[in-house]
Amino acid sequence: MRLLILAVGRLKSGAERDLVDEYLKRAGPVCRSLGFRGLEEIEIASGGGIDAEADRILARIPAGARIIRLDEHGRNLPSADLADRLATLRDQGVPDLVFLIGGAEGYGAAVQRAAPDTMAFGAQTWPHRLVRVMIAEQIYRSASILAGMPYHKA
Repeated sequence: MRLLILAVGRLKSGAERDLVDEYLKRAGPVCRSLGFRGLEEIEIASGGGIDAEADRILARIPAGARIIRLDEHGRNLPSADLADRLATLRDQGVPDLVFLIGGAEGYGAAVQRAAPDTMAFGAQTWPHRLVRVMIAEQIYRSASILAGMPYHKA
């Protein structure tokens, strides 16, 4: 299974970009050792309104992908449960798992219908650039949990 972070907007250079790159770099080899086919971050142009962004998001989702839409109203998922979910989907032969990060206005109705499965990082509203860091870190943490590495201390 390939893991994709699909995010509306461009993450410019700086601390957040460095953190995302670092976590994806750490996660890559661990994910491959666990049978994941790859790990990618895909940026989608922002602007043009929520429906235009929705069209661009939906156009980039691979056929047959499972989607988790990151949303402040989503359900909270402990790290160990996320790791179990990644392993289960991989073992079921799901070709791609996409983590969606919407634009500043949220998600268009078409995306909400296509991706009803949601996940939140707590009840707070987070800036999109930090959400990107957080999902990259959680992918690395999940891979570390599955690999039995000491990174996750629970």
